[in-house]
Amino acid sequence: MIASGNALPPLAYGAICDIAVQGHEPIKQRARRVPLKHLKRLFELLTGLLKAGLIAFSNSPWASPIVIVLKKNGVNIRLCIDYKMVNAITVLMEYAMPLVDDLLTELEGYLDISAFVCALGHFEWLRMPFGLKNGPMIYQRIIDNALWGYVQPPGGWASYAEKVRRAEATSATQRGRLSDPNQPTPDSVNSATKFEPDHRALAESDPLQDLVNRPESDMFAYGEPDKSTLTPVFDRRSFMDDICFGGTKFEDCLATLSRLLAWFAECRISISFTKSIFVQPAVDFLSHEVSQHELGQTRLS
Repeated sequence: MIASGNALPPLAYGAICDIAVQGHEPIKQRARRVPLKHLKRLFELLTGLLKAGLIAFSNSPWASPIVIVLKKNGVNIRLCIDYKMVNAITVLMEYAMPLVDDLLTELEGYLDISAFVCALGHFEWLRMPFGLKNGPMIYQRIIDNALWGYVQPPGGWASYAEKVRRAEATSATQRGRLSDPNQPTPDSVNSATKFEPDHRALAESDPLQDLVNRPESDMFAYGEPDKSTLTPVFDRRSFMDDICFGGTKFEDCLATLSRLLAWFAECRISISFTKSIFVQPAVDFLSHEVSQHELGQTRLS
């Protein structure tokens, strides 16, 4: 669990986020002021991310400032990073995003550069963060591939999932050993202060980071055809993390849901049950209300 109360999602594998900045000089911005009343929450959030292996201390020449955004409950905070200057020099990824109008009509019918700085230190992401220019395209491609079944990781989903599980277990064991003061520090791991982390040692000593950052781990570049026996899911419309499907019969909806869950389980993509809505006569999708009777814009409260 992360400090804010959100469950840690499993690692989605098969894609690599490559931030192409065209040889641009590193951009290092100063940390922005964080109100004192939010410092404790920020500390708890960063501590949770560090323990979960989602971020690491950074000595990157890149640094983007954070922006604190309050969640709907007015208490918990959301860690947002202002990648505006990084995005301005990032080469745009060529992947066709679905057009919102088309979706509604059919319903009707890389690590260093991700570094961020704040009042509590300089960190970098070990997984793709929100806010990067090509994030939406990478995410959309993963979802589309998961439901259509074009390509798979080297050796297949099950084989690669087992490799990831073994690497995760080894990484967790290593982190626990390093945090135990009674355990001797391995010679292969260099000591580093908060301000002088060994970035290369992190990549080489962490089995999980080594595995997922290998060139062949990018299934879209590797191009191994998906050999899954599951049926592609066509009876749905998706835009980023919004997936909408329906049917004229209840049984049709259950069949589509079953295929969705089967593909996501195989591809190791998690779904938030609390944020999902099932068996409804009308739903909100892309700021529009969709029902069997009409399609209209969602009213603002």
